[in-house]
Amino acid sequence: MEIIEIFDTSLLNSTLRMITPILLAALGGLLCTRAGVFNIALEGLMLTGAFTAVVGSFFLQSSFAGVMAGVLGGMLMAALFGLLAVRLSGNMIALGVALNFLAMGLTTFLSRAVFGVKGVFSDPRILGLNPITIPVIDEIPILGSVFSGHSSVVYLSWLLVIISYIMLFHHPSGLRLRGVGEKPQASATLGVNVKATKFIAVILSGALCGLAGAQLSLGQVTLFVENMSAGRGWIAVVAVMFGQAHPLGVFGASALFGFFDALGFRLQGSRLPFQFSAMIPYLATLAGLFIIEYRRRRRLKTASL
Repeated sequence: MEIIEIFDTSLLNSTLRMITPILLAALGGLLCTRAGVFNIALEGLMLTGAFTAVVGSFFLQSSFAGVMAGVLGGMLMAALFGLLAVRLSGNMIALGVALNFLAMGLTTFLSRAVFGVKGVFSDPRILGLNPITIPVIDEIPILGSVFSGHSSVVYLSWLLVIISYIMLFHHPSGLRLRGVGEKPQASATLGVNVKATKFIAVILSGALCGLAGAQLSLGQVTLFVENMSAGRGWIAVVAVMFGQAHPLGVFGASALFGFFDALGFRLQGSRLPFQFSAMIPYLATLAGLFIIEYRRRRRLKTASL
């Protein structure tokens, strides 16, 4: 496969789809970070959303109901994390790791208990998200093939970037959220319920991660695979740090990691070993972690001068 065959409009189209789950989960992680909650349970929340979205679509025969079920599933799992980490002041890192393992085991068990299958569940009764054709843009040769024909969740994710930016920096609720994360004691003296604000941020992150999971299982494919989040929640955690918990920065970081994710899938059709192409998004994530650490050390060095 030649380079010109790899870097074409179909790769860009695939990139927009790959960005979406990472971006939505990262926006959820962003809200938690701004509220002073280090949420590394994004992987488990996304996986739970992917499973419950398939359950909702299969039994209710509606893709919209499936998406809502995915959002609800993510919120319920996030509520558990919020109860233990925020209300009961548990160790956030330990609870986040535990929740990821819980989601992996629980979705595997329920997949076999509910659908009676092991590994992959695929059925014609699972209704996926239909692609949306954008008028006018669809007729433009290059733009149409890149930006048109995605699911509604893809376009919604772009809108949520704008909404999160306005909410965080141009709305009183965002000011309270940031105040709780930066100066919790000062916020409490002003009458802000610190724990309630943090809990709400965790629940919202669960909703966004559930939406990300619904995009995985109903938008990109119409099936459920055990552990189908495949590390995207961890990549979203890195995207939050790489984007410095800013909506635009997180969007840029998610776009970068989403591109390498799409590139890895595209290279699976080349002569490169499958294992190498599968490593590409994780190598990009590792590089991102190195850059984050380099920037942190530079800040410390500058502050000490």
